[in-house]
Amino acid sequence: MTAFSQGTAAQDLKGKYMKTPTGYLMVLRHGDNVLQSLEQLAQAEKIPSASFVGIGFMSEATFGFYDFARKQFDPKTFRNVEMASMTGSIAWKEGKPSIHAHGTVTDGTFNGAGGHLLGLTVGTGSCEVTIVVNPERLERFVDPEIQANVLGLPQH
Repeated sequence: MTAFSQGTAAQDLKGKYMKTPTGYLMVLRHGDNVLQSLEQLAQAEKIPSASFVGIGFMSEATFGFYDFARKQFDPKTFRNVEMASMTGSIAWKEGKPSIHAHGTVTDGTFNGAGGHLLGLTVGTGSCEVTIVVNPERLERFVDPEIQANVLGLPQH
C-alpha cells in the first residue's frame, strides 16, 4: 500500500476507532462498509493479525454458502436486519488484509439467517466492533487439498 493510500485509509476511519489495551474498538455509522473498514484499519494500524466480534443494525448483510464443486459462493442478501453476532479474523494474503467473518442476523419477525459474510453495510444506528490484536503476522493460503483459503499458523 502506498503512503497516499495508507493516509487515505486512516482519514476514512478518522473518529471511527480508538486504541484499547487489547486492540481497538471501532464504531461505524450509517452507510459504512464493515468489512472494508476492517481492511482499512488493518492497513492503517499495521495489524499483524486479529480476532473480532461485532453487533449492530445493517441496511444490508450478504452471506455466502461456499459451493466446493464450483469453487464459488452462492450469495444471499438480507436488508434492514439486526446483526445479532459477528465474529471473524484478520490476516494477510498477498500483501493485503484478508478478512474472514461469519455472522447471524435477525429481521423484524425475529427470523434469523447466517453464515459466511460477503458484505455488510451499516444501517440506521451503528455497528460496534471489538478487535483483539495478535502479536504475530498470520497469512492465509490456498490449501491444495481442498482448494480453499485457510489460515496458516507459524511453524515454531
